[in-house]
Amino acid sequence: MSLLALALGLVLIVEGLALALAPSRMEDVLRLIVGLSRDQRRMIGLAALALGTALAWLGQGVLAG
Repeated sequence: MSLLALALGLVLIVEGLALALAPSRMEDVLRLIVGLSRDQRRMIGLAALALGTALAWLGQGVLAG
């Protein structure tokens, strides 16, 4: 459970930094995302899911080893 809290905390740190340091850039990125088709957004989401899973798997291997 503490690993999950750590992961969520790190996500919030990164998201918070993006919004705090470059709010206008975040608005530009959101406009860009809205302009993408549903299939393009789905593929980006799946790629992010795959990358996150791979990083978590690699990180777990490093922590366990």
